[in-house]
Amino acid sequence: METGSLTATVEEKQQTGTVETNNPAAPVAHPDTRAKDAKPAPERKRSRNLSEDKRFKLFSGTANRPLAEEIARHIGVKVGEAKLQRFADGEVYFQLLENVRGVDVFVVQPTCYPVDQHLVELLVMIDALKRASAARITVVVPYYGYARQDRKDRPRVAISAKLIADLLTTAGANRALFVDLHAAQIQGFFNIPVDHLFASPVLVGYFKDLNLPNLIVVSPDAGGVERARFFAQKVGAPLAIVDKRRTDINVAEIMNVVGDVNGKTCLIIDDIIDTAGTLVKTVDALYVNGAASVHACASHAVLSGPAIERIAASRLEQVVVTDTIPLREAAQKLSKIKVLTISGLLGAAIESIHMETSVSTLFS
Repeated sequence: METGSLTATVEEKQQTGTVETNNPAAPVAHPDTRAKDAKPAPERKRSRNLSEDKRFKLFSGTANRPLAEEIARHIGVKVGEAKLQRFADGEVYFQLLENVRGVDVFVVQPTCYPVDQHLVELLVMIDALKRASAARITVVVPYYGYARQDRKDRPRVAISAKLIADLLTTAGANRALFVDLHAAQIQGFFNIPVDHLFASPVLVGYFKDLNLPNLIVVSPDAGGVERARFFAQKVGAPLAIVDKRRTDINVAEIMNVVGDVNGKTCLIIDDIIDTAGTLVKTVDALYVNGAASVHACASHAVLSGPAIERIAASRLEQVVVTDTIPLREAAQKLSKIKVLTISGLLGAAIESIHMETSVSTLFS
């Protein structure tokens, strides 16, 4: 070790008061004095228009480009320019057409149908951004595919939700933003910061304005009770629960309705409507128990297979969903289905993350 460099280091620390010395003449600052004189770092102020911020960019995959453009409009930016193509065999090719060196980048891409195709797109985009020296990459995944496979509920099955979390992190994501994860514990599968938003504020506002008479909120299964209870508190309505048993993938059997729904307007709250099998069986069970009318709402309109036909043939008054997933053409033509946008909610969250301000105000 070089004596000169060691002496210089000690002298520097003595001048700042970070080490003790036997020399009574040495200027050592008192801890109370340092604490009193220290000034807190100023909080970054929100920009009225992020287009003025050269260290911010928003990109989109092909899964839900309209949502990305709406988010961009809310925060006053344009979606970043990039080229996303496919080879003849389906292989993804992605190229950034803008400089992102040192930039805080947000990538909007729900992993909806076709799930694997959109997931690989997202992974390739993250890798390209990482190799282009982006300062931070935040994946904005309004709908997180594979979220229903969050545990080993049967022997010799994969915990796919954890696998996808590992893939996103390995690809280079530094942060993640989700909307209504199927299971909140999926946040713990990530070793990066996760912000978990809820679509409830958007949905609650809509149903408050409807002012439905004699309303009761219904959870279609035990797993969704917390979500339904929050909704019931916000609209000032009682809560009912449907006891459901799942016999196979996309197959559920309705058992009992816990709560008095006789003569009431029922509002079913769920996070995902996939094949709508559970939904229509819940509707039937509620009418059997004397419900006057039944409405439904969900964050993610997956609407696979016979979902559209089932909803059309059901006794549902209305199904309200958000635009985390783009609706299929058949769903757009069905008058029973109404879409609310969460672009404003996501835009506010993205702005808060970039400006390093609190996101918790968006939960209420």
